[in-house]
Amino acid sequence: MVRQSWSRRGFLKASLVGAFLLLGRPAFPEIVRPERPEEGSLLLYNTHTQERLDICYRDASSGYDPAALDALDHFFRCHYTQKVVKMDIRVIEFLNAVDKEVGGGHEIHIISGYRSPEYNDLLIREGREVSQHSLHLQGKAIDIHVPRVGLSAVRRAALRLGYGGVGYYPHSGFVHIDSGRFRYW
Repeated sequence: MVRQSWSRRGFLKASLVGAFLLLGRPAFPEIVRPERPEEGSLLLYNTHTQERLDICYRDASSGYDPAALDALDHFFRCHYTQKVVKMDIRVIEFLNAVDKEVGGGHEIHIISGYRSPEYNDLLIREGREVSQHSLHLQGKAIDIHVPRVGLSAVRRAALRLGYGGVGYYPHSGFVHIDSGRFRYW
Protein backbone atom coordinates (compact mmCIF):
# COMPACT_ATOMS: atom_id res chain seq x y z
CA MET A 1 0.00 0.00 0.00
CA VAL A 2 1.37 3.39 -1.05
CA ARG A 3 0.77 6.18 1.36
CA GLN A 4 0.79 9.68 -0.05
CA SER A 5 1.73 12.57 2.15
CA TRP A 6 0.37 16.03 1.31
CA SER A 7 2.49 19.09 1.77
CA ARG A 8 0.75 22.30 2.69
CA ARG A 9 1.60 23.72 -0.74
CA GLY A 10 0.29 20.61 -2.54
CA PHE A 11 -2.92 20.71 -0.54
CA LEU A 12 -3.45 24.42 -1.36
CA LYS A 13 -2.82 23.82 -5.08
CA ALA A 14 -5.25 20.91 -5.16
CA SER A 15 -7.82 22.98 -3.27
CA LEU A 16 -7.54 25.86 -5.73
CA VAL A 17 -7.89 23.55 -8.73
CA GLY A 18 -10.91 21.88 -7.13
CA ALA A 19 -12.54 25.23 -6.35
CA PHE A 20 -12.03 26.38 -9.92
CA LEU A 21 -13.56 23.18 -11.28
CA LEU A 22 -16.54 23.51 -8.96
CA LEU A 23 -17.15 27.17 -9.72
CA GLY A 24 -16.71 26.83 -13.48
CA ARG A 25 -15.38 29.46 -15.79
CA PRO A 26 -14.84 33.04 -14.67
CA ALA A 27 -17.52 35.64 -15.46
CA PHE A 28 -15.28 37.16 -18.13
CA PRO A 29 -12.83 34.55 -19.43
CA GLU A 30 -9.21 35.38 -20.12
CA ILE A 31 -9.78 34.03 -23.64
CA VAL A 32 -10.87 37.55 -24.68
CA ARG A 33 -7.34 38.06 -25.96
CA PRO A 34 -6.57 35.97 -29.03
CA GLU A 35 -4.75 32.71 -28.39
CA ARG A 36 -2.28 33.54 -31.17
CA PRO A 37 -0.27 36.70 -30.63
CA GLU A 38 -1.61 39.54 -32.76
CA GLU A 39 -2.14 43.23 -32.45
CA GLY A 40 -5.21 44.69 -30.85
CA SER A 41 -6.40 47.33 -33.28
CA LEU A 42 -9.67 49.11 -33.96
CA LEU A 43 -11.07 51.38 -36.64
CA LEU A 44 -13.80 53.49 -35.02
CA TYR A 45 -16.30 56.21 -35.89
CA ASN A 46 -18.22 58.11 -33.20
CA THR A 47 -21.72 58.88 -34.50
CA HIS A 48 -22.21 61.81 -32.08
CA THR A 49 -18.88 63.62 -32.47
CA GLN A 50 -18.12 62.49 -36.06
CA GLU A 51 -14.59 61.61 -34.92
CA ARG A 52 -12.67 58.72 -36.42
CA LEU A 53 -9.92 56.74 -34.71
CA ASP A 54 -7.65 54.13 -36.28
CA ILE A 55 -5.61 52.77 -33.39
CA CYS A 56 -3.38 49.92 -32.28
CA TYR A 57 -3.78 49.67 -28.51
CA ARG A 58 -2.02 46.31 -27.93
CA ASP A 59 1.07 44.92 -29.63
CA ALA A 60 1.55 41.29 -30.66
CA SER A 61 3.25 40.47 -27.35
CA SER A 62 0.06 41.57 -25.51
CA GLY A 63 1.63 44.80 -24.25
CA TYR A 64 -0.83 47.67 -23.94
CA ASP A 65 0.08 51.15 -25.18
CA PRO A 66 -0.92 53.62 -22.41
CA ALA A 67 -1.18 56.56 -24.84
CA ALA A 68 -3.48 54.53 -27.11
CA LEU A 69 -5.66 53.53 -24.15
CA ASP A 70 -5.92 57.21 -23.17
CA ALA A 71 -6.95 58.03 -26.75
CA LEU A 72 -9.64 55.33 -26.57
CA ASP A 73 -10.89 56.71 -23.24
CA HIS A 74 -11.21 60.14 -24.85
CA PHE A 75 -12.90 58.70 -27.94
CA PHE A 76 -15.48 56.82 -25.82
CA ARG A 77 -16.20 59.91 -23.65
CA CYS A 78 -19.74 61.07 -22.93
CA HIS A 79 -20.63 63.28 -25.89
CA TYR A 80 -23.17 65.20 -23.77
CA THR A 81 -20.86 66.32 -20.92
CA GLN A 82 -17.44 65.59 -22.49
CA LYS A 83 -16.52 63.64 -19.31
CA VAL A 84 -13.88 60.98 -19.80
CA VAL A 85 -13.45 57.81 -17.74
CA LYS A 86 -11.04 54.92 -17.94
CA MET A 87 -12.80 52.34 -20.12
CA ASP A 88 -12.67 48.74 -18.94
CA ILE A 89 -10.03 47.02 -21.05
CA ARG A 90 -12.24 43.93 -21.15
CA VAL A 91 -14.98 45.73 -23.09
CA ILE A 92 -12.35 47.07 -25.52
CA GLU A 93 -11.00 43.53 -25.99
CA PHE A 94 -14.59 42.28 -26.43
CA LEU A 95 -15.12 44.92 -29.15
CA ASN A 96 -11.91 43.85 -30.87
CA ALA A 97 -12.91 40.18 -30.66
CA VAL A 98 -16.36 40.90 -32.15
CA ASP A 99 -14.73 42.75 -35.05
CA LYS A 100 -12.37 39.82 -35.67
CA GLU A 101 -15.27 37.36 -35.40
CA VAL A 102 -17.13 39.15 -38.24
CA GLY A 103 -14.05 39.28 -40.48
CA GLY A 104 -11.93 42.06 -38.98
CA GLY A 105 -10.86 45.48 -40.18
CA HIS A 106 -14.34 47.00 -40.16
CA GLU A 107 -15.05 50.61 -39.27
CA ILE A 108 -17.16 50.22 -36.14
CA HIS A 109 -19.71 52.93 -35.49
CA ILE A 110 -19.95 53.81 -31.82
CA ILE A 111 -23.42 54.86 -30.74
CA SER A 112 -22.57 55.07 -27.04
CA GLY A 113 -19.51 54.38 -24.90
CA TYR A 114 -19.18 56.02 -21.53
CA ARG A 115 -22.39 57.72 -20.40
CA SER A 116 -22.23 60.32 -17.61
CA PRO A 117 -24.84 60.21 -14.82
CA GLU A 118 -26.20 63.55 -16.08
CA TYR A 119 -26.72 62.22 -19.59
CA ASN A 120 -28.14 58.93 -18.32
CA ASP A 121 -30.67 60.86 -16.18
CA LEU A 122 -31.63 62.98 -19.20
CA LEU A 123 -32.27 59.85 -21.26
CA ILE A 124 -34.45 58.44 -18.47
CA ARG A 125 -36.43 61.70 -18.24
CA GLU A 126 -36.95 61.57 -22.02
CA GLY A 127 -38.46 58.12 -21.65
CA ARG A 128 -35.61 56.22 -23.30
CA GLU A 129 -35.15 52.63 -22.28
CA VAL A 130 -31.91 52.98 -20.32
CA SER A 131 -31.02 51.47 -16.99
CA GLN A 132 -30.40 53.64 -13.93
CA HIS A 133 -27.47 51.35 -13.15
CA SER A 134 -26.18 50.96 -16.71
CA LEU A 135 -22.67 49.61 -17.21
CA HIS A 136 -22.20 52.58 -19.57
CA LEU A 137 -21.91 54.67 -16.37
CA GLN A 138 -18.82 52.67 -15.39
CA GLY A 139 -17.10 52.60 -18.79
CA LYS A 140 -17.96 48.92 -19.17
CA ALA A 141 -20.40 49.03 -22.10
CA ILE A 142 -20.42 50.07 -25.75
CA ASP A 143 -23.29 50.27 -28.24
CA ILE A 144 -22.16 49.53 -31.79
CA HIS A 145 -23.22 49.30 -35.40
CA VAL A 146 -20.97 47.83 -38.09
CA PRO A 147 -21.88 49.09 -41.57
CA ARG A 148 -22.07 46.36 -44.23
CA VAL A 149 -22.33 43.73 -41.49
CA GLY A 150 -25.89 43.01 -40.41
CA LEU A 151 -26.88 43.67 -36.81
CA SER A 152 -27.95 40.06 -36.41
CA ALA A 153 -24.50 38.90 -37.60
CA VAL A 154 -22.82 41.19 -35.04
CA ARG A 155 -25.14 39.85 -32.34
CA ARG A 156 -24.41 36.22 -33.29
CA ALA A 157 -20.67 36.91 -33.26
CA ALA A 158 -20.83 38.49 -29.80
CA LEU A 159 -22.92 35.58 -28.48
CA ARG A 160 -20.52 32.99 -29.94
CA LEU A 161 -17.69 34.62 -28.00
CA GLY A 162 -19.64 34.23 -24.74
CA TYR A 163 -17.76 37.01 -22.93
CA GLY A 164 -20.12 39.57 -21.43
CA GLY A 165 -23.53 41.09 -21.95
CA VAL A 166 -25.04 41.24 -25.43
CA GLY A 167 -28.13 43.35 -26.08
CA TYR A 168 -29.90 43.37 -29.44
CA TYR A 169 -31.73 46.55 -30.47
CA PRO A 170 -32.65 46.16 -34.16
CA HIS A 171 -35.23 48.98 -34.13
CA SER A 172 -32.62 51.38 -32.74
CA GLY A 173 -29.90 50.04 -35.04
CA PHE A 174 -27.26 48.81 -32.60
CA VAL A 175 -25.89 45.93 -30.57
CA HIS A 176 -24.88 46.52 -26.95
CA ILE A 177 -21.80 44.74 -25.59
CA ASP A 178 -20.46 44.97 -22.06
CA SER A 179 -17.88 43.43 -19.77
CA GLY A 180 -20.38 42.22 -17.19
CA ARG A 181 -21.25 38.56 -16.74
CA PHE A 182 -22.37 36.62 -19.81
CA ARG A 183 -26.05 37.23 -20.54
CA TYR A 184 -28.16 38.37 -23.46
CA TRP A 185 -31.43 40.05 -24.26
